Amino acid sequence: MRFSELALPGVWLIEMELHCDDRGYFARTWCREEFERHGLCPDLAQCSVSFNRKRGTLRGMHFQAAPHEETKLVRCLHGVIYDVVLDLRPDAPTWGRWLAVELSAQNRSMIYIPHGCAHGFQSLTDGAEVQYQISTPYRPESAQGVRWNDPTFAIRWPMPEEAILSDRDRHFPLWPEHPRNLSRWTRRAG
Repeated sequence: MRFSELALPGVWLIEMELHCDDRGYFARTWCREEFERHGLCPDLAQCSVSFNRKRGTLRGMHFQAAPHEETKLVRCLHGVIYDVVLDLRPDAPTWGRWLAVELSAQNRSMIYIPHGCAHGFQSLTDGAEVQYQISTPYRPESAQGVRWNDPTFAIRWPMPEEAILSDRDRHFPLWPEHPRNLSRWTRRAG
């Protein structure tokens, strides 16, 4: 695997190294030793998948609040997505900044998202399927989010007029009114 740190500290683009022959290819998508060597969380507690029937489907911006923060490794298995990471880490010099990468079945890239960041994506094709490897089991009581179009963060989505959202995602609070605002976040010890 090839690891490239992106503009937000601790956020990495991971590309598979394909070993090809007449049959096709073989590639590693996760390795505890390689993650540890790069200083990344090697814990894996849960794997999930989302299927997005329609182009324009937007999921986000989600995060798990303390003490159940999640580190995620996200990959698009079918189709194409515009994947967004928003830095909400209290002490980060990049707090409030976001970045986006295109993940697709064709480029086979993955994005590593450390805890303390919110995550979301918009499907650019019908039938986009997304896989998540997650460090901590999901805890509904810790599930939080910020609104996808919050002016505090001004995320530029590729198809805002076509955004298909759940009621929950559509009605997340704006950051200034968020019940788990910055001052209430704590980093997980250890």
